[in-house]
Parts: sequence; structure tokens; C-alpha cells
Amino acid sequence: MTAAPSSASSSALPSVPSSAAAPTLVNPHDRPLPLFTVAELRALESGAAATLPPHTLMARAGAAAARFLTGQIAHDTAADAARPVLLIAGPGNNGGDALVVAAELRRAGVAVEVCMPVEVKPDDARWALGVARAAGVTITSTPPASFDAYGWIVDGMFGIGLARPLDGVFAELAQRVAARAAGQRGHAGVSAAAPYAAPRTQAQGPTTRGRVLALDVPSGLDSDTGNVVDGGVAVRANHTVTFIGAKPGLFMGSGRDLAGEVTVAPIGVDALAHGGAVLNAPALFDAHFPPRDFATHKGTFGSLAVVGGDTGMCGAPILAARAALYTGAGKVHVALIGKGGPAYDPPHPELMLHALDTLPLDGMDALSIGCGMGDSERATHVLRDVLQLDVPKLFDADALNLFARDAALAAALAARGTRAQDPAIVTPHPLEAARLLACDAQTVQRDRLAAARALTQRLASVVVLKGAGTVIAAPDGRIAINPTGNAALATGGTGDVLGGIIGALLAQGLPRYEAALAGVYLHGLAADALTARGDGPAGCTAGELAPMVRKLLNRLIYPAQG
Repeated sequence: MTAAPSSASSSALPSVPSSAAAPTLVNPHDRPLPLFTVAELRALESGAAATLPPHTLMARAGAAAARFLTGQIAHDTAADAARPVLLIAGPGNNGGDALVVAAELRRAGVAVEVCMPVEVKPDDARWALGVARAAGVTITSTPPASFDAYGWIVDGMFGIGLARPLDGVFAELAQRVAARAAGQRGHAGVSAAAPYAAPRTQAQGPTTRGRVLALDVPSGLDSDTGNVVDGGVAVRANHTVTFIGAKPGLFMGSGRDLAGEVTVAPIGVDALAHGGAVLNAPALFDAHFPPRDFATHKGTFGSLAVVGGDTGMCGAPILAARAALYTGAGKVHVALIGKGGPAYDPPHPELMLHALDTLPLDGMDALSIGCGMGDSERATHVLRDVLQLDVPKLFDADALNLFARDAALAAALAARGTRAQDPAIVTPHPLEAARLLACDAQTVQRDRLAAARALTQRLASVVVLKGAGTVIAAPDGRIAINPTGNAALATGGTGDVLGGIIGALLAQGLPRYEAALAGVYLHGLAADALTARGDGPAGCTAGELAPMVRKLLNRLIYPAQG
């Protein structure tokens, strides 16, 4: 099908709802944005639509995405900016959004083409089709043989709520668009890491690579879970403009890779905090850090003991302890369970290494337990003993496997959190979480938010479910998804470093949930900053994270305190 002639005047357009102000675009890393499920978004859409003129939300969504795209094109070279934008429209309202974007771009003087293999069906999308035709947008039903002639590719095939895998022409297009996006490699860091990033040039490589924008969510992605729908195929984008509010699946699992850099377009819908998941950000935790006044001393910032290190496994607790030093703990001890451990740590003689039996753990301000702990009977006795102590505690690694294996130990952990109002922090990766929940890792990954919530209830603990889009959940229902971190963390020892960071924050008096939020955020941001300056993602070692955490802590947290 072909649109009306390109000379169509704006007066011939169907009625377009007016907007009082230019579309707002929000960087999700700037604040702790609420994250909305499909059900919540549907309710918001229905409520807003009942009070607005017809087609307003679609008109606003299209205008917002067009504003984002024109801003991106403005940074292209003249030759690249002259290339047409190809928008791929699906048969539903996501296709309608794409058609409005096309009309907005056309009126802004940007060359556009729309590929619509199946004509749109919903009333809003039919209105958008009329808008695009009246604006003179070229619309065809046959996909181009190649994307090489186009500057940007816009995915408007399917949005939220997709219930079945992509198939037919849309599956083929999704694979082609994903290949186009993957051609432009590189990690998209967050704004707080910007001081470490190399300068960007206007041209980011050939126009046959990258430059893929997804509307709302990449087609084929489950926006609630971050999984590809039913194991099918999905679009991979370099950027996603998501409407009304942010979605959990854009920041978890496969969604982090498929969505690229995410921008939120609220489109005038009141989407305030709703009691569900939020995106982790410094505003959630920075007020809880102790001030670094002149009159403070090492005792002000607490004593942490890292408990673990069975015979031959002392490296893990020492990594954790070094990270605790760099995160600002006043004094850091290592309590080794096994024999034959070193007398001190040569790179960091500030660490105090002890045989476990010689260190009074009840005199510590916090404990981080489990790194290199092993699964011996002695390790089990140590866990049983430390559970009785009135000291903030973090359990990781081998400690978690012991809880999974010993129901009585797990019950004691839950009882402590429930009756004594002394919740621990547990930091499982998906396989450890699966053992604790008596399921498999695939079940955990299928719905990471649900798995984290289940663990908080089972263990009466603050849960840090590690992985792409680490989930932090508290027994009182608070839950967050972390936006920082990248593949630089996919190396041995990074989990130990996280345990040391959070342990140090507990020793400094941060509440459990806020300590977990801050530790996860800084840990991931350190990986982003190292990657931005060329020290990752490949070959970054766990030990490199701690010095960067120190730098970020002093730049992000303490300047904010005045």
C-alpha cells in the first residue's frame, strides 16, 4: 500500500490532540522510578483515556518518540542524517505509535518510510494510519531486502502484553533488526559513570550498524519479567523509548541486552509511586550514610568481621575484606575457619586476620559470613552460633548452600528475622536461590521478582538476588531492581567483593535494606565506570572493583552530603 502524495498539507491531517508542552523524556538513572507491570499499565491507560480526548495517549507517545529520534539524528553526520528512517509497524497499537512517529518525523522534514506487513486493526491505530497517510508517509507491506539504505530502524511491531512468540514475517523482521542492532557493539553506561567515559564522536560507525529504536519495549520481550516470550525471538535495540512508566523487564534478564539505553516518556499520565518495584537509585539510600565529620574516628565507622576461609580457601574472604576497607569501614577483621591461613595480607596490612576462635564476633558491628566457608560440620556449627548473635549479618556463598541443605538452620534464620526483628541479608545467585526455594534455576529466572519475594518470606531476610538486573527485596514488601553493572562482573570473586561492600555499609550503621541497595548500586556502577574507561568488560578482575567503589563513594555520596 502507498500513502497519499508527499505534497499533502498539514491541513489535510485528521484531528491530532494538542499538547500543552513539549514531550518530556526522563533518564531512568536519575531517580528511583516506579516500575509498572502490564496489569498496572493497562489500568493507568484506562484511567487516563477516560479523561482525555480520543487518541491523545497515542499522539503523545508518537510525539515523544519522534522528539527523541530527532535529537539523535541531530548528532549524526550530514550524510547519515539524510538517510530515511524505516519504521516497522505491527498490527496493533504499537504499530499505531510507529505511524504517529512517522507522521511527526515527516512534518519535521525527516525522510521516513513505514513497513506495515499487516494493516493495523485497533481504532487508535486506524486513526494513526490516517494521520500518517495524510502527512504523506510512504507505507508499504513488503519488507525491504536490505536495511543498508536506512539511517535508523524503529521497532513498532508489538508492545507490552505480547502473549505468544513472534512468528512469520514479524519473527523474520525481529531477527534482522536484532542483527542490525548487534552490529554496533559497546556498553551503554549510566549517567553517574559519565566522567570516566571516552568522548563520543558524532558518527558511531557505518549506518548499516546499530541505530535501532524500540517503541515501548523491544518486540518479543516480556515487559514484566525480562524474558523473551515463550523462548521465541525478539528485537534487540540500541535504544528504547518506553511510554507512561518504566517496566521491570527492561532492566532484568534478557531485557537489559535487548532494550539498550532506556528513556521514559511519561506522556502526561500520573504514574506516581505505587507500592510495587522501583528502580534502584542513590536517592533511596544516600541519606543513610554516616557523615564524615572532622571529629570522627575509626570507631565511628564500625568494625566488620568477614567470616569464612576454610583451609585452602582464604582468598575469598580476603577479597571481601579488602572491598570493605575501600567502602569505608573503620576496622576490618577476617575470621578464618580453616588452618594454615596467612598471618596478614601483604597488599593490605590494615586487615586484621585471625583464627576464628580468637576473635569475639559479638563485639563486631557487622558480620559478613560465607566466603570460602566450605560445607564442613565446623562450618555448620559456625552458622548455628552466629545466628544467635545480636549483630547485623550478611550471608553469602557457602553459607547459603548450608541453609539450603539444613532445614533447621534455615528455620533459625527465619525465626531470627521474624521474632527478633533482626533480618539478615542474603545474597544468592540464581542457582543458590533455587536451592533455597527447592526449585531449579530456570524457575527462578522465569520470574525474578516473584523468586526474590518468595525468598524474603521464607527466610525473613533482605534478599539480594544477583544477576542481570539484581533484585533487592525486603520482608516488608519493598523491592527494587538495580540498573547498574555489566558483563565485567562475570568473573570469579565479584560476589565476594559485593559481600564485603554491603558488610562495610552494615558496619557503618546503614539499615539492612538501604545497605543492600547501596552496595549493589555501587558494585555495579564500579563495573560500568571501569568499562567506560577501557578496563572492561573483558578481563576486569574482582579486585579492581573496590578502588573504583571508593572513588564513586566519595564523588556520589559525600558531595551530596554537603
